[in-house]
Amino acid sequence: MTKKLATTVAAGALLIGLAVAPVSFAQDATKPMDQPQTMQPVPGGDAPADQAQTKPPISEEAPADVAAAGATYLTEQQPDQIAASTYIGQTVYNAGDEKIGEINDLIMKKDGGVEAAVIGVGGFLGMGEKNVAVPFDRIAIAEQPNTDALKLTTTETVDTLKTAPEFKTKSQQVAEQNANQPVDTSTTSSTTTTAPAQPMQQGTEQPQQ
Repeated sequence: MTKKLATTVAAGALLIGLAVAPVSFAQDATKPMDQPQTMQPVPGGDAPADQAQTKPPISEEAPADVAAAGATYLTEQQPDQIAASTYIGQTVYNAGDEKIGEINDLIMKKDGGVEAAVIGVGGFLGMGEKNVAVPFDRIAIAEQPNTDALKLTTTETVDTLKTAPEFKTKSQQVAEQNANQPVDTSTTSSTTTTAPAQPMQQGTEQPQQ
């Protein structure tokens, strides 16, 4: 009887242990997150997730040198600034409010600033027109009220511009230099002329060997 009772008690203890083990495991899994946890690195594996999240965030702000460079760009045209396209095609008037020509181009310095305005004078419908580079300080600029149009006047006259020397661009100068270069004709290839073969007359017999 005693042996049977001991066997029964041992079996009950085993069943109680199996029932309590999952409960204790669940309690361990639900421990508060504020308790320190030790994570062992896996050889050859990636870093733990909590270590990857501790990297400093990437700043979205532009570097200081880039921001400083952006401050030097113009974002809008100022009242004292005029685009070159505004000048080209504009009519130029003399002191008597008479039209003397139109601006065909602007000559600028390499280091900035406008050197002269190329005015086309004379001719008819663009034919026979002559370009004269008038120094830009001889042209007065007046803005029309309530518009972006300009009125250009100069102390030059039609007669002074017609007698002024014609302005030539660099491409025109190069073209003239190439046209004025003499052609070297000393090296000519010699050709030999051969007499044409005489046609064989029909009915003639070839001499026998």
